[in-house]
Amino acid sequence: MLIVVALGGNALLRRGEPLDAEVQRRNVKTAAAAIAELARDHRVVVTHGNGPQVGLLALQAAAYRGAEPYPLDVLGAESEGMIGYLLEQAIGNELRDRDVATLLTQVVVDPADPAFAKPSKPVGPVYDQEAALRVVADHGWSIAPDGDRWRRVVPSPAPAAIVELHTIELLVDRGIVVVCAGGGGVPVTLDEAGGYRGVEAVVDKDATSALLATRLGADRLLLLTDVEGVVADWGRADAHLIRTSDPDSMERIGFAAGSMGPKVAAACRFARDSGGTAGIGALGDALALLEGTAGTTIAPRT
Repeated sequence: MLIVVALGGNALLRRGEPLDAEVQRRNVKTAAAAIAELARDHRVVVTHGNGPQVGLLALQAAAYRGAEPYPLDVLGAESEGMIGYLLEQAIGNELRDRDVATLLTQVVVDPADPAFAKPSKPVGPVYDQEAALRVVADHGWSIAPDGDRWRRVVPSPAPAAIVELHTIELLVDRGIVVVCAGGGGVPVTLDEAGGYRGVEAVVDKDATSALLATRLGADRLLLLTDVEGVVADWGRADAHLIRTSDPDSMERIGFAAGSMGPKVAAACRFARDSGGTAGIGALGDALALLEGTAGTTIAPRT
């Protein structure tokens, strides 16, 4: 069985934890143990988030006054390499008889995507109003309120294609555990000469994971996070875990864009487009989620 495993932010940093490298190493070790359980019997491709890491890189870049801030596509690539290294090493330590490879991944987006006209994805540090106005003047960034502060926002276009898909397929066919599409991949567009160039945007990691799983012909897409699964009527007395469902039913319920919404949308898209089965659940329940005994399973209606 071919499984695409999408690690949520909890794979590297749990809520409230500092951005220390050793904290991330410790959490990655836990994630690697869960991945190894799957990879011992199945082919596995791993994707991951990068939000806190990109934010840290942006803060570090802002502290240096000798150059313009690095573009977001370059920061995304830096975080892919950093997180990929940690995951590759930890998974390799768990699976001594398997090769593991990290692949920097470019994801093609459409420059006509409406998201470019409405930047909405927060990135980087928070600012007071005076500092926010200054970065707008200095860099031309879009800024939006974030509580009582301000933060840069960038477009979040839909992924259209994965540049390195063929390379990922070659690695998977050789039995290599592949770590790729970190942070949704580095967003690129095609220029007039048919080449790629990076753009200032962030692609949703779950949307890219669903596209990758579909294009690879994966049997399963597992979206691993820090909660048990998808809960209906969250915050109400009748809240309950959804154990099994289908794309149409899940889309009728509706989920918040800032929490479970992107994962549910990705799971539904994969199930509908590929006919495969998606699971959403806790990192520690990865094997049980695959077996359908934990978390939320979303599959086409039969």
